[in-house]
Amino acid sequence: MNVADIIKKQIIGALADAAFPIATPEELLKAFPMGADTTCQAGDVKVTAGEAGKLLRVEDFPFSCAQEVAAIIVERAAL
Repeated sequence: MNVADIIKKQIIGALADAAFPIATPEELLKAFPMGADTTCQAGDVKVTAGEAGKLLRVEDFPFSCAQEVAAIIVERAAL
């Protein structure tokens, strides 16, 4: 499994208990278990939810599932 797949899987796992749809960046950060400090790591690559949130745009919302969130973050982070 490559870095992008590992990070994507971790994001999806971190949002497993989230209530979707998520309409705002603030709601998304609150949905992560440790908020902005929730960390995903694969090898030397480490990304916090706070850092990942900076890759999102207002027009990305609302999100309907964790897979959607993970796909956009991994794509924009160019992992």
